[in-house]
Amino acid sequence: MTKKLLILLPEANIHKIKIGNFRKSFREAPLTATTLAALVPEDLDIDISIIDESIQKIPFDKTYDIVAISIITGTSTRGYELADYYRKKGATVIMGGVHVKLRPEEAAQYADSIVIGFAEHSWPELLRDYMQGQLKPKYENLKKSFDIMPSPRRDLQKNSGYSIPNTVNATRGCKGSCDFCAVDAAKFGWQTREIDSIIEEIKKIPAKRIVFNDVSMGEDMVYFKALLRAMIPLKKKWGGLVSTRVFQDPETLDLLQKSGCSYLLIGFESLNDISLTNMNKGFNRFDEYKILIEQLRSINVILMACFIFGFDEDTLDVFENTVSFVKEYKVNIPRYAIYTPFPGTKSYKRFSEQGRILHNKWEYYDTQHVVFQPKNMTVEQLDDGFKKAYKDTFTIGSSFARTVTSGKNFSLTFGGNLAYRIYLKRLYAEQNRIYKP
Repeated sequence: MTKKLLILLPEANIHKIKIGNFRKSFREAPLTATTLAALVPEDLDIDISIIDESIQKIPFDKTYDIVAISIITGTSTRGYELADYYRKKGATVIMGGVHVKLRPEEAAQYADSIVIGFAEHSWPELLRDYMQGQLKPKYENLKKSFDIMPSPRRDLQKNSGYSIPNTVNATRGCKGSCDFCAVDAAKFGWQTREIDSIIEEIKKIPAKRIVFNDVSMGEDMVYFKALLRAMIPLKKKWGGLVSTRVFQDPETLDLLQKSGCSYLLIGFESLNDISLTNMNKGFNRFDEYKILIEQLRSINVILMACFIFGFDEDTLDVFENTVSFVKEYKVNIPRYAIYTPFPGTKSYKRFSEQGRILHNKWEYYDTQHVVFQPKNMTVEQLDDGFKKAYKDTFTIGSSFARTVTSGKNFSLTFGGNLAYRIYLKRLYAEQNRIYKP
């Protein structure tokens, strides 16, 4: 008898447009659900559905035998609610994801079984056990086999819900140790795929534009440059996330241009070198930001630069100073976040010891809400400054001035800015932004 499987990503609630029933994510399509779907053994009689609640409504009128819910910290509260709902309806609930790795005992309370770590071995094993009536409460296979991963089931995702629906993984994990990063806390390590395998997967994607959905794809420069060289004959346009370190190599700009790079998301994080050092990101240097911006402009690559507010060195002028920098150096699409000490991270431990963690309401741990006591300002001042930075940055005048020099990329960069203007309205309309126990 066919078993019905729902793979569910709970509502993330950030960086999207939501107007009535219309939902559109500013981000590229995640690979979690489509990869889990691809890992379902073909010999098992399982009907697979995928729902990303950020862009789709959950069909509560349907019933499923198995519901697999993948959670990050910010979506865990909603994930637990959905787990309770489906268990009451008689479904077997499986939970996995980064937050399960960080808080396994917590997640186990809401699931029939949890998966800790990577799924290429444990997920198929779990499904076979389930079909045989031998499901175990926990699956944790420490063997990492990135190269055996099948191509994601892109046919099951709602492509129209994402700005860029075609995503690919080349690397997994990160070599960095940023003190706020859940990837470092989860000890994912660093892995790469065989380049030939990546190229073959990309060739099968008919779309002209793809995105590498990697945490930091340039951690190994020998590998990164080899991948870029292999990309050149494909004539694709691509984007991805890298650190400023990749620009220390003189070949980087030439290979980015020849390989078809159209945009890069880079974590500038702060304009304060002391903050950068304290967060273990001292390879970022404020005085090099302007040079990097000009380099990317010279090869017509859109820059999405991320900035974080709330470091211990930040005072009330950090918001105005950051916005002024963004405007002066014409950062194409800036993205702002609030410093968030995710559970298991160095920052969470430090703030806990200092009594500065305000609460563990995980739904607020999404980089858009204040969850700790800042050092040089109040909680309200940090939240107000964060919102005002968005407001001052994404005026029509500022957006036009920062994107008019982007040439043939103008429609993309200006459109991205308009999308954030819509997000800004939702940000200001949100009630109870600061949780008070």
